[in-house]
Amino acid sequence: MASNFIYSTRDHRFILKEWLDMSKVFGSGRFAGGYSVEDVDSILENALKIAKEVIAPTNDDGDTVHAVYRDGKVTVPESFKKAYWQVQENGLGSSNADHSDPSSMPLTVMGCINEYMAAANAALGPYTMATTGSSGLIRDFGNDKVKGIFLPKMYSGQWAGTMDLTEPNSGSDVGDITTKATPTDEPGVYKIVGTKCFITGGEQDITENIVHLALARIEGCVPGTKGISLFVVPKYWPDENGEKGEFNDVNCGGIEHKMGLRGSATAIVNFGEEGKCRGYLLGDPPTDGKGQGMAQMFQMMNEERTVTGLAALSAATVAYNNACQYAAGRVQGRQLTNPKAGRVPIINHEDVRRMLMFQKSITEASRAMIAFSYYCMDIAENTTDDNERRLAKAYVEVNIPIVKAWCSDMAFLSISEAMQCYGGYGFSEEYPIAQQLRDCRIYPIWEGTNYIQSMDLIGRKWMMAQGQVFNTWLGEIDRFVAAHKAHPALAPQVALLEEAMANYREIQTTMAGYLGQGRFGMIGFYATRILHATGYLYAAKLLLEHAVIAQKKVDENGPDHFDHPYYAGKVASARFFCHNILPMTGKILRVIKEGDTSVMDVPEASFLNL
Repeated sequence: MASNFIYSTRDHRFILKEWLDMSKVFGSGRFAGGYSVEDVDSILENALKIAKEVIAPTNDDGDTVHAVYRDGKVTVPESFKKAYWQVQENGLGSSNADHSDPSSMPLTVMGCINEYMAAANAALGPYTMATTGSSGLIRDFGNDKVKGIFLPKMYSGQWAGTMDLTEPNSGSDVGDITTKATPTDEPGVYKIVGTKCFITGGEQDITENIVHLALARIEGCVPGTKGISLFVVPKYWPDENGEKGEFNDVNCGGIEHKMGLRGSATAIVNFGEEGKCRGYLLGDPPTDGKGQGMAQMFQMMNEERTVTGLAALSAATVAYNNACQYAAGRVQGRQLTNPKAGRVPIINHEDVRRMLMFQKSITEASRAMIAFSYYCMDIAENTTDDNERRLAKAYVEVNIPIVKAWCSDMAFLSISEAMQCYGGYGFSEEYPIAQQLRDCRIYPIWEGTNYIQSMDLIGRKWMMAQGQVFNTWLGEIDRFVAAHKAHPALAPQVALLEEAMANYREIQTTMAGYLGQGRFGMIGFYATRILHATGYLYAAKLLLEHAVIAQKKVDENGPDHFDHPYYAGKVASARFFCHNILPMTGKILRVIKEGDTSVMDVPEASFLNL
């Protein structure tokens, strides 16, 4: 078997029990009286056990058997079905979208669990995670009838859910969709006609029904995104008892043949080929030709963007864990510092250690970003303190594009370093890194390309509430620097963070200057690099937060303590990142200040001179 699932709960236990104040989440809102911090270890261990024993053995089937399209139907590997149902039956799937279920867990905890699931088989995860997101839309925006029909079966996993935005001629330009909705004689029910593509889980044979959350334009509504509404379109129309009924004219026109995630069906979905497809309008009818669809769908899109960053982290972590194990056992070469001592495991070579530390710091930073984002979502939902809710929402708004784009871009680079640790074996499909690299490449594209995320950061998040939201986010980094600039062990690294903050603010000033000159194209030219700079800044801050806690443990426990390597490694991650990766913010500043426009000045024909 090429895949090799190696994972641990250790970093998640640090996050949930030593870094974040999870008692605040467990003790508030709908979680009060349920789980507590004392339950974290058993929850994580149980989830990891299921990931290892139930899900991981299905991973090779997904990569070799694939999802298969034949005669309008899609079949997934048989092993997927048993794993899917075990996830659902153990309460680790879409049941967590049920806010009335006392056993549902905070997003912060579910994020850790979903990391194990995605790491064990990245192609299986979307079948449950998309159902969680789509059922959440029905929960929050559906009327009592729609909720009563769909939610019980989606929470149980009996019916799956999807998110249907993209069309063959409208990808990022969602406002140009052509799928139409026409009112019927039944209130709230519309006929749906159109085609969607790249629909994850759009067809499969795991569940008895598939519920599509599809964007469409009701006739007479205004052009663009403002005129779009959201519809609940099941593959099979529910009968009068809410059970699977007649076929609803929802057909699969094929699935994509992908370089990775081959067990996850990415489908073309045709609605209303025979004019018999119906869907329930989600929310209120349009007013003045304006629908609620995009605002509703953004809730799920933002959830899925966080999940995308998490999936990228999962792939990078599996690759890193395998690379570490391989490097510790692969004997090759002699140390530069003592060549006469004989051959050594490659983990003793400086450049291999550099590659491993790059991966370690990236995965730990990404995990911290994602966990804190979920933590803020939990706080925003459950706190009774309006100021605390406002601050938590501000963090979520800024974090989402960073989590989606920075984590997925850096994960691909991290996995590439893991492959390099293996040498030629890494490029071979008989070893686990090749699949991780292939699987991971979709994440910078999914849920809005990373360029779209960077434009969201600069065009929306920088300017939100006259800049107050982003200034609040930056202010937290300032406060951390002020509180720890004299730290006895980490002061040099905090100083590097302070320098990076100054560079970042100069990036903002330089961009404001370009805009003042009417040079709006500079936003698009530098957006991706600015997002990366933002990610470097935030990653350093979070790694240093962890290092402060870890250094205290190192000092208290001493070098002979069983957990010393873990805490010493946390400190080393922060130091390495601050000295070796964080300085990229200075390079990005220099590039932006130079303002080179050659990429736009060159004639288009220069790119096509074949």
